[in-house]
Amino acid sequence: MKNFTFQNTTKIIFGKGSISQLEKEIPLDRKIMLTMGGGSVKQNGVYDQVVSALQKHNCIEFWGIEPNPKVETLRKAIALGKQENIDFILAVGGGSVLDGTKLIASAIPYNGDAWNLVLDETLIGDIIPFADVITLPATGSEMNQGAVISNSASGEKYAFGSAYPQFSILDPETTFSLPPYQIACGIADSFIHVMEQYLIDKNNAPLMDRWAEGILLTLIETAPFIRKNQQDYEQMANFMLSATMALNGFIAMGIRTDWATHMIGHEITALTGLTHGETLAIVEPALLRVMKNEKRNKLLQYAERVWNIVETDEDRKIEAAIAKTEQFYRSLPLKTRLSEHGIGDDVCQEIVERFRKRNTRLGENASITADTVKIILEHCK
Repeated sequence: MKNFTFQNTTKIIFGKGSISQLEKEIPLDRKIMLTMGGGSVKQNGVYDQVVSALQKHNCIEFWGIEPNPKVETLRKAIALGKQENIDFILAVGGGSVLDGTKLIASAIPYNGDAWNLVLDETLIGDIIPFADVITLPATGSEMNQGAVISNSASGEKYAFGSAYPQFSILDPETTFSLPPYQIACGIADSFIHVMEQYLIDKNNAPLMDRWAEGILLTLIETAPFIRKNQQDYEQMANFMLSATMALNGFIAMGIRTDWATHMIGHEITALTGLTHGETLAIVEPALLRVMKNEKRNKLLQYAERVWNIVETDEDRKIEAAIAKTEQFYRSLPLKTRLSEHGIGDDVCQEIVERFRKRNTRLGENASITADTVKIILEHCK
């Protein structure tokens, strides 16, 4: 296990009716900007609950933060926040709304353009305090520092690190009306967040392994029940908490991590607009097949502990585990091939060239080059 320092400052407020606690969590003297997406929080009643809880507070609203939040949209929110001298932000919506809010909170005190902060986190100084009411389990953004921001003008999509939310409210009932496709993508996203931290070639951290396997098994066991009945409170609660635990730093303590699947997936989204969770379900099985020798020991452990595969031939055992993983994504149901989305060679070539120009090396051992990405994408077709 590597040396590490760990701190997570986010307070989690979990369960039915927890949105009402906003009243006491945000001081009355704060001027709040509510950041929201396209309007689903009005349709599912979350907006009304938030407004009711904050009726004694001074609030302004910013709407329109899209999936894969665009810096062009966020610049408008930043300008509004500066103009209104807001000193607290509450994100109400899914992980994309919260990701966008992290950039807004970082950029309001900053004098330059917000995209500079995405490209160079060292420019981040003061950050406006922020919190969230999360309505879509997926990104884990409610309990980590990370965010992913897109730039329409350049066709780029990058991750950056900002700050932790002061608190996050997670009420599983807010997820009941989500489109099944969003739920499917959220389950895949959460599952692959764990895999990026678990399926590495060496890891002398058995506690983190067991935690990771527990989250994976919970998602596998929960997914069929959710698909059958999305209003099952207990199953949605299990999913929601799994998504949070998948990327709050607990299972990454003292280990190296991968994130190559995410980096390739980000490029597919940037070029095609395909939903993030779906891109991961396409890329990961292909990546595991290409990188199976490097990840051999962990793939064998994964096959046994997660999928109960007892095959004695190691290569067949690994392929069976990868096949089970791909079958799981298809059962959500998600597609696992680029061709199923009409994505062809031109997109694949552009992705490879982007990595080549950046001289990018991906993976826990920095062993995935642009040439390797090309092979992975061939397997994605």
